[in-house]
Amino acid sequence: MAKLAVINRNFKRQATVKKFAVKRAALQAVMKDPKATDEARDEARAKFHAMPRDASPVRLRNRCALTGRPRGTFRKFGLARNKIREIAMRGEIPGMTKASW
Repeated sequence: MAKLAVINRNFKRQATVKKFAVKRAALQAVMKDPKATDEARDEARAKFHAMPRDASPVRLRNRCALTGRPRGTFRKFGLARNKIREIAMRGEIPGMTKASW
C-alpha cells in the first residue's frame, strides 16, 4: 500500500486542479487567441505562470482507490490490476471471468 502522505497529496492536487480549472481555461483562451493584443496575451501569460504548479491536471496521478498503488491502474474500475483480479476471482465484478483458451 502506498504511503498515506502520497495519497493525500494526490487528493490535494485534485482539489487544486478543480479549483483553478475555469481560470486556467480562460487564461489559455486569451493566450491562444490570435485577435488578442500582445499586452493582453502577456498579462494572461504572467497570471498563468503565477498560478500554483499543482493547478495543472498533468501533475495528477491515477491511483488505486483501495490501495493507492500508482501503477497498473484501470481507469474503468479505478483499481489496480491485482485488486481487480482479487475481486473478479470472488465473482464481484459482473461479466468478468478468468481467461482460458
